[in-house]
Amino acid sequence: MRKMKMSAAALAAAALLGSASVPAFAWEPSKPIEIVVPASGGGADQLAREIAKVIETEKLVKQKVVVTNMGAASGAQGYLFVKGKKGDDHTLVVTLSSLFTLPVARGAAYKWDELTPIARLALDEFVLWVNADAPFKTADEYVKAAAANPGKYRMGGTGAAQEDQILTILLEQATKAKFTYVPLSGGGEVAAKLVEKFVDSTVNNPAEAVKAWKAGKVRPLGLFNAIRMSYAGEDWKSIPTMKEQGMDVEYVMMRGIFGPPDMPAAAKAYYTDLLHKVAQTPEFKSYLKSNALKDAWLTGDNFNTWLTQQDEVHRRILISTGLKGS
Repeated sequence: MRKMKMSAAALAAAALLGSASVPAFAWEPSKPIEIVVPASGGGADQLAREIAKVIETEKLVKQKVVVTNMGAASGAQGYLFVKGKKGDDHTLVVTLSSLFTLPVARGAAYKWDELTPIARLALDEFVLWVNADAPFKTADEYVKAAAANPGKYRMGGTGAAQEDQILTILLEQATKAKFTYVPLSGGGEVAAKLVEKFVDSTVNNPAEAVKAWKAGKVRPLGLFNAIRMSYAGEDWKSIPTMKEQGMDVEYVMMRGIFGPPDMPAAAKAYYTDLLHKVAQTPEFKSYLKSNALKDAWLTGDNFNTWLTQQDEVHRRILISTGLKGS
């Protein structure tokens, strides 16, 4: 009997050793992974490059990760490229609210649910910024000036009928202000044009304007959220909300990752696990905090439900702002 017990134990140990040598996933990348950014720069580009850097630093994937910018047609180029990679298991795309707005406002030939949702990593804030040399110290002062001088003040933003223009119109609807909206190619250019005084204000994400803020070249006037930011790194908490200043205008944006249509289930599972590992690293958590991004991991059915709701919300906003295409 004792001999039989030892044999059983040996078999169990052998089974454990055998299972340890089996990879966690039956599929893994066999060539470089491409992360498409549907913008020429800005927060989406920064997120993609941070993910690639963490993967390389932590040696999470044997293959290289390549970031490709495709910002033409307000980002539709990137989404359409990924849509055309049906069944591909080596292509990912960074998604933001333009995922919902471009088909409705610009007639872009894709729908969000044609792609493969993998994970929501974060939610991004929006801040009203002016050049540091501007006389305005509060959002109220600036908005009143824009109301007294309709069209005089130029609001720079990423693309047309996207988040920045939506938010500009929502601000106009909530006040008597009237801005001249100036569409630019990406968040990076938007920040640069404010520093150059080519535009008078922006509603850039924190990550897109933080360098200019740290350099004393731009000034934040208000946050488009119900509560102040409390992230480490910069003094984000010092920025008052627009609501505190009498303007009930709120908007946040998704920072997510999708795959092409009909991405194989094994690949989707692999990337979900990979991105979760990335999200748990101290480096990525530090990146979120320093760039005022809210950690908002979501995947699976809950992510799909949230996406459906966001699609409906953006459709309503586009209709109410007059940005819905014919």
